[in-house]
Amino acid sequence: MTEGPTVVVVGSSVGGVRTAQALRSEGFDGRVVLVGEEARLPYDKPPLSKQFLAGSWNAERVTLLTEAAADKARIELRLGVAAERLDVAGRQVVLAGGERLDYDAVVIATGAAARPSPWGARSGMHVVRTMADSECLQVDLRRDGHVVVVGGGFIGAEVAATARSLGRDVTVVDPLPAPIGRVVGAEVGAHFAELHRRHGVATRFGTGVESVEGDVGDLRVVLTDGTELAASTVVVGIGASPNDGWLADSGLLVENGVVCDEFCRAVDAPAVHAVGDVARWFHPDHGEHTRVEHWTNAVDQAVCVAHNIAHPDDLHAYRPVEYVWSDQYDWKIQIVGRPHRATEHHLVGDPAADKPRFAALYRGREGQLGAAVTVNWPKALVTCRRLVTAGAAFGDAVTQIDALAAAPARTVATPA
Repeated sequence: MTEGPTVVVVGSSVGGVRTAQALRSEGFDGRVVLVGEEARLPYDKPPLSKQFLAGSWNAERVTLLTEAAADKARIELRLGVAAERLDVAGRQVVLAGGERLDYDAVVIATGAAARPSPWGARSGMHVVRTMADSECLQVDLRRDGHVVVVGGGFIGAEVAATARSLGRDVTVVDPLPAPIGRVVGAEVGAHFAELHRRHGVATRFGTGVESVEGDVGDLRVVLTDGTELAASTVVVGIGASPNDGWLADSGLLVENGVVCDEFCRAVDAPAVHAVGDVARWFHPDHGEHTRVEHWTNAVDQAVCVAHNIAHPDDLHAYRPVEYVWSDQYDWKIQIVGRPHRATEHHLVGDPAADKPRFAALYRGREGQLGAAVTVNWPKALVTCRRLVTAGAAFGDAVTQIDALAAAPARTVATPA
């Protein structure tokens, strides 16, 4: 057994795995224990609504950490056992069955869970959050029949695109006027709605779901406008909630996630850290507590937390520029910054082109480039990330992206 301090990481998704790995790359030489509720090896979640769901990737391809890699990095895997309590005063993680793991520092990386269907659990209704969820949905998508996706956020939009690629008839229902409208706004979201329609997906935006009745193969979805949709399968993608219930009696401040300082340490408990979907930390640049449910955030936050544990005399504040991507049909959608805080936007390019390549630039409240959405345009994304990070003026950013769009394409010869 490795001598020295012990770090227990609770949660075996990307945030937990990357924290454990980053502890080693940061020079931490003590004991690292990775606890995961699922018995499976840690796996990546973004493919669960896309490549894995479609069957083009198998479980091995989405694995984040093998046993051999864990052994090499001296990461102890405790999989298939849930953490039930956190004893902050005693510095112990209490596992299901009563076992207690002593820690010098603990990292809470338990992520978030899909919000369950408010219309009751029945056969033929699915959420997509775990590999088991995706595998169950795979089975139903192999059957002929109509698929109704409730929720037009990232998960719902990606599942709709995947189901359509498998030949299923699909309808997307969302009370907002456009998919991912909460993130990009209704006007830009309208282009994503049109993307679904061009690929044969029926859309019922601006309408909610009143009830779902029946069973797999014979479901009836009743909308708030009285319309009834027949469905073989229903997928519910209506958001997620942080997995923080196990901390109820810990004494930690838990309000929509574990409340942390700018160093991702729990308030009044400096030996407790949080990363990923379950962390609500104070963002120094935004001046407020923030919780972000994005893969990139979990990865970057894990590196910051690992550094702060390994180097307590050189604490780094976590101040990311938000970034998320989504693959839908032939569109690579990339979002940087906070579009939902914008006051206006400027569109560069043509979303309706045969080979669409465009960017939407968003003015922040202080007149800076606050965010950008790019589609199939890597150069614009790189430029926008740099400009958002630098706090560039909105007008200057528009000028640069307009110039990038006008620049003639260069042909680069491929070596023989």
